[in-house]
Amino acid sequence: MKTLGIAFIGAGDIANLHAEAINDLPGAELIGLWNRTPEKGVAKAKQYRCSSYTSVDELLNDPKVDAVFVLTNMETHCEYTVRAAQAGKHILVEKPAASSIAELEKMNDAVQKAGVKCMPVHNYIYEPGIERSKVMIQDGKLGDIVQFYMMYNIHHADEIRARYPGVIRQILTHHSYTMLYLAGEPKTVSCLMNTVDDTIAPQENIAMANIQMQNGTLSHLCASFANDDHAGDPWTCIIKVIGTKGSTRYSYRDFVINDRNGAHSQTYQNYPESIKNTATHFINRVVRVGEEPLSSLQDAITCQEIIEACEKSVKEGVHVQLNT
Repeated sequence: MKTLGIAFIGAGDIANLHAEAINDLPGAELIGLWNRTPEKGVAKAKQYRCSSYTSVDELLNDPKVDAVFVLTNMETHCEYTVRAAQAGKHILVEKPAASSIAELEKMNDAVQKAGVKCMPVHNYIYEPGIERSKVMIQDGKLGDIVQFYMMYNIHHADEIRARYPGVIRQILTHHSYTMLYLAGEPKTVSCLMNTVDDTIAPQENIAMANIQMQNGTLSHLCASFANDDHAGDPWTCIIKVIGTKGSTRYSYRDFVINDRNGAHSQTYQNYPESIKNTATHFINRVVRVGEEPLSSLQDAITCQEIIEACEKSVKEGVHVQLNT
């Protein structure tokens, strides 16, 4: 089995989970990384036991690198994805995959022209519980799907909240692609948002969207950085699919470790596992075997349409019809 060489563009917190997945995976090697802050890049390279590149060009010109993980801020995803595609590298790009539909279309064109694979990090759909739900839906065991819910209530400290986009782009993007995977294509979007204490940051830290799917399913998506939910059966992060013959449930709370993890007060083990599952699927199934990813850049475009419809609904106070 050929060892596949992987390199990171960006070495923020999320890189820790991707590096852990690669270092645990037979037949894959983390060759090196580049980071905008050189000192941090050198430190992370030492932590991951790999090399540190002095530039993105040096990374992309390395023949040992088969695939690139784009782990930088959202505003740079388009540039680095296009450059990686032109260099003939397969690409895993973190979410949100880009800032606009135009950027995503540019990325998709570059990937198609180069003949490489590109997989957005839509990590929930690589979780075993979500994959099981998908099979049950496809096999008709749940009957007609009538309701989809995805709730997220995890308080984020002020300094973290201030550097993130609002929850519509940061969190409802997750909700949107999970909904696409399990419930179908959207038809109509209506969204409300609120900013709790806008002296900390002006971006919204709670939002709710109601969506009617083309197949008639009704979806409710909720995201909040403003609060935790510690009531019985808490809505920390929970997904429910309800059909006429049955229902399914997925929850962060199924596996909890009492140690802080990034923005989370506890380690909700499903989250790091989902990131590692995504990296493993990309390397073993998409790059090595040539399979199409479970979520594509076209799916990312549909998600971006949902996000922009949410923003339009909030701004204008209207239901937004989608052309998807």
